[in-house]
Amino acid sequence: MYRTHTCGELRISDVNKQVTLAGWVQRSRKMGGMTFIDLRDRYGITQLVFNEEVNAALCEQANHLGREYVIQVTGTVNERFSKNSNLPTGDIEIIVSELNILNAALTPPFTIEDNTDGGDDIRMKYRYLDLRRTAVRKNLELRHKMTIEVRKYLDSKGFIEVETPLLIGSTPEGARDFVVPSRMNPGQFYALPQSPQTLKQLLMVSGFDRYFQIAKCFRDEDLRADRQPEFTQIDCEMSFVQQDDVLELFEGMAKYLFKELRGVELTEPFLRMSWADAMRYYGSDKPDLRFGMKFVELMDILKGYGFSVFDNAAYIGGICAEGAAHYTRKQLDALTEFVKRPQIGAKGMVYARVEADGNVKSSVDKFYTQEILQQMKEAFGAKPGDLILILSGGDAMKTRKQLCELRLEMGNQLGLRDKNKFALLWVVDFPMFEWSEEESRLMAMHHPFTHPKDEDIPLLDIDPAAVRADAYDMVCNGIEVGGGSIRIHDAKLQAKMFEILGFTPEKAEEQFGFLMNAFKYGAPPHGGLAYGLDRWVSIFAGLDSIRDCIAFPKNNSGRDVMLDAPGFLNQEQLDELNLVVDVKE
Repeated sequence: MYRTHTCGELRISDVNKQVTLAGWVQRSRKMGGMTFIDLRDRYGITQLVFNEEVNAALCEQANHLGREYVIQVTGTVNERFSKNSNLPTGDIEIIVSELNILNAALTPPFTIEDNTDGGDDIRMKYRYLDLRRTAVRKNLELRHKMTIEVRKYLDSKGFIEVETPLLIGSTPEGARDFVVPSRMNPGQFYALPQSPQTLKQLLMVSGFDRYFQIAKCFRDEDLRADRQPEFTQIDCEMSFVQQDDVLELFEGMAKYLFKELRGVELTEPFLRMSWADAMRYYGSDKPDLRFGMKFVELMDILKGYGFSVFDNAAYIGGICAEGAAHYTRKQLDALTEFVKRPQIGAKGMVYARVEADGNVKSSVDKFYTQEILQQMKEAFGAKPGDLILILSGGDAMKTRKQLCELRLEMGNQLGLRDKNKFALLWVVDFPMFEWSEEESRLMAMHHPFTHPKDEDIPLLDIDPAAVRADAYDMVCNGIEVGGGSIRIHDAKLQAKMFEILGFTPEKAEEQFGFLMNAFKYGAPPHGGLAYGLDRWVSIFAGLDSIRDCIAFPKNNSGRDVMLDAPGFLNQEQLDELNLVVDVKE
């Protein structure tokens, strides 16, 4: 055996024990006639001691060890004279009697330590080295534990895990598909699943009334901190349920995971907020409720007093940053420039301070009397020392989204977005459809299999844009961690949905005939939810990006810089697939 113990398990009770360890050289230190090596494996670090006076040849061999050499040592556990309270093994060391170099190593391009000197690009290129760092390894260990607990919870609730295929047909009404050419069917393509949506619905038709899967999903869309081209869902579906049944079960899962993995007891029911209220008060369908700054609309108070920016606006709204009246003009100018960034798009910002005497000092004082400004202060419930920030615009929804960005920025600046504080809620009653300017038609906000709220079904014929979906998202700290809906299980209603979305009967049959036909053979009422495993792990680990909880992630351009993928195919492969590549300039 290469080892009898791991580097993280030995303690003071093991003193005088003969042990064999194997691992990587973390660092070495030479002090006089002594050489000290920190040996690292997945389980921890143990200090090795080589004494020149005891065995000069062995000590000389140790002096030539480089960082990340793979070695095996045998020796005796000794009580450490200079203890290291930062290590679980800090009370002991190994007096080495045998050293075997299992593999030499090049000097790594960055330090294999928690506070590494490697940037993102170099760490992604050498991800197999980055994964040796304790901080990254712990993220993957947390991910492992979470999948174990998910399976335990769902198994206890009667769910069965079923795998669904990764090579399926392409479907519209979502993100772009990744496609795979078929050699045996020239000119035809598989698609990688954006989710197992139709497949899990077919499992409900098949009588598997409680299904789940730790499912790989693929979407060809622009990337950001919480998005990768391939990601993992905790994908679930249930038969004979209504919305409350789904929310209760998966709220229970969230509480279970927080208790088991974070030691956090969530006892109160999660808040339920309609999509309309989330957009009205927070400008987002995934509001961060760790802090306040709820939007206050000011049209009735501030419009009509000669300030043309407000007088011509379709929406005037603001937030109150408690205790932020101390912001300097320089800080306020920086906030104005922040909201004017192209990706936010506001024209400007108005501010007002509540002075110590209760008076309001505003950047547009010349247009408003103190009486009007006091009405504004009362609308916010503002107190002396508070700062009011106001945006306006010709499009209410667009301006609310801009105000959302300002709110989140103020939350960051004031330290209100604590990663160890958790605010969870359900956002419900989403619109069934949203208008696509690009395609000049209604699109499904979630997907075309979402059931409309029963009371809104008559509106499908007269005002489909007003129809609400029986859909729901779970939000944690401003991040959508899961979403789902009650599904359509009636073939006629599904056909109506396709009609509204612009499908001809022939096109609907071509794309989804298999599903609509299945519904004709006795489909039960059903619904489900998919949690984002990567997002849950990143929240529990306090990460800013899901990349650090994925073993081999892509960069922001969708490239695997370690494997240098995607790449070109050679002509022989293209010929075999009956493909001709003509890259457009």
